[in-house]
Amino acid sequence: MSAEPSLPDTPQWLSAEENETWLQFSEIMIRMPSALDAQLQRDAGISFYEYMVLAMLSEQPDRTLGMGHLARLTSGSLSRLSHVVKRLEKQGFVTREPSPHDRRHTNAILTDAGMAKIVDAAPGHVAQVRRLVFDALSPDQSRGLRDASSTIRTQIDPSGECDISINAPRG
Repeated sequence: MSAEPSLPDTPQWLSAEENETWLQFSEIMIRMPSALDAQLQRDAGISFYEYMVLAMLSEQPDRTLGMGHLARLTSGSLSRLSHVVKRLEKQGFVTREPSPHDRRHTNAILTDAGMAKIVDAAPGHVAQVRRLVFDALSPDQSRGLRDASSTIRTQIDPSGECDISINAPRG
């Protein structure tokens, strides 16, 4: 793991335009999760984080991910994920079992009930995402958002190990 770059002696302050962009982006980062949460709670009885856990598992061919990798994919701590998976387990949406490759690790497995839950929740969630994001953007702006998001994500995670667009390794 590489060390953080050292800070310059004199800060390079944001320009007025950069500051405005940062403030707008910050507001989106703060407000988007609660806007997604509200819709999912109302329509499906699950949180956005629970939805993402179920969605990441549903994207796997065998509906299985190691807990550590699932935590990285959902940008949550292992502790937070464990609590959420425990709740999802009680509802019958997920099971946990030791990894067949390394008994020290645990896999989360999406059940048929969990798959039904994500299939049921997805249309409303996608409609909310479309309403909040894509309906407000032109196709060019949408491509620009995708490209900018990809560039920023690479700055945050240069290894790409948390790239949710690829199938993830099992635990």
